[in-house]
Amino acid sequence: MPKKKTAAGKKRNHLFKRIYEDFKKQPFMFMTYFILRFLVIVIMVTQFYNEAYDSVFLCLLTLLLFTLPSFVEKRLKIDVPNTLEVLILLFIFAAEILGEIREYYIIYAYWDALLHTVNGFLCAAIGLALIDILNQSDRFAFRLSPLFAAMVAFCFSMTIGVLWEFFEFAMDMFFGMDMQKDTIIPVLRSVLLHPEGRNIPVAVAIESVVVNGVEWDFGGYLDIGLIDTMMDLFVNFIGAAVFSVIGYFYIKNRGKGKGRFVTGLLPKKIRETIAEELESSQTGFTDDEHGKT
Repeated sequence: MPKKKTAAGKKRNHLFKRIYEDFKKQPFMFMTYFILRFLVIVIMVTQFYNEAYDSVFLCLLTLLLFTLPSFVEKRLKIDVPNTLEVLILLFIFAAEILGEIREYYIIYAYWDALLHTVNGFLCAAIGLALIDILNQSDRFAFRLSPLFAAMVAFCFSMTIGVLWEFFEFAMDMFFGMDMQKDTIIPVLRSVLLHPEGRNIPVAVAIESVVVNGVEWDFGGYLDIGLIDTMMDLFVNFIGAAVFSVIGYFYIKNRGKGKGRFVTGLLPKKIRETIAEELESSQTGFTDDEHGKT
């Protein structure tokens, strides 16, 4: 007589079936999640073996952050497009694993600036999506024009950038993390050096620095993060400005068969996404058919 399947066996088969269905439904997203999580787990095991427990914590944090898109979709009933979801996952991996653990921030001088630019771009997309969702909601008392929607998206992105710099400053001040990387300054300019105390900056070339009686010949002194912070905000500004301009023309020209790239980056309410899919299946169009805001 054949043996009855145990409860554990049924759960295992149900799990494998769900995994297969997820792979069949969205193979690209499934493989993206699988590869990134596999790499993080391998690195985490390696760091644990090397007793680098701070890196192990970063790996665990990365795995937790990977669940954010799914959390937003399930809890907030907002559909995160695959394009945006992949960009978010790659951004988290590039920042936490490559940047911190693999030390890309030190190896490649442009790595931090690149990620801050992408962060400005993505945050502007999220900000524009929030305004767009409110604009199309019946509960919202007024509608923002395309120009104001783009301005709010830009301000939202810059606010996130500023809050992140506050976080870096706090980590440096209270935990000595040095997240705001130093910059070597060869020339010092200060009004405090003026011999008559006037409001005229005096330039002084710095050839060496003596710290606790030891001479450090770096070709200048170490700026304690100010230049790094300002550069981060500047590239965040560039990313936010670029997407805000793109978002302005997307909202202004919506319904004219344009803006598919932006559509792939804007989260939407689940019910609106379902309605658009039904409409697309009936009419053959893939873009939004809403009027101008």
